[in-house]
Amino acid sequence: MAKFDFSKVTEGIYNVIETEEKVLISLQEETITLKRNKQNRTIKQILGHLIDSASNNHQRMVRLQYCKDLLFFPDYRQDNDLWIALQDYQNEDFHNLIQLWKFFNLHIIQVIKSVDQTRLDSYWCDFEGTKVTLQDMIEGYLDHLHLHIREIHELINS
Repeated sequence: MAKFDFSKVTEGIYNVIETEEKVLISLQEETITLKRNKQNRTIKQILGHLIDSASNNHQRMVRLQYCKDLLFFPDYRQDNDLWIALQDYQNEDFHNLIQLWKFFNLHIIQVIKSVDQTRLDSYWCDFEGTKVTLQDMIEGYLDHLHLHIREIHELINS
């Protein structure tokens, strides 16, 4: 079996961290707490959502490497706003959020680099019954990260 190369994903995540940490740290309080996107989320809440994404994807990436049965993870997509509200990201210390986001994603890089290549076809089913393989999840992680980083930049520039 040929080894699948996820270096574009891991390097992409690393580059986002390196670039965006500096941007996030430089933001003024009004920018991170008052401006809202089309989903009515502030920059603090978008960053919180990215932490939730890292947390949920971490669990999936690890469990899909050792569980032999079909996995059904609770799918938080339809509850994103509830997750954001329950964790009260809006009132969290922003520098703590930045660091949690940064270090969780650095760990995601390690998980991806160490992934068991024989388990890339393992999959879980989302709340709609769609099968998502470990490989698909890894490959899609960077796109999701970029999507929300773009939202943050739209708010910064608005």
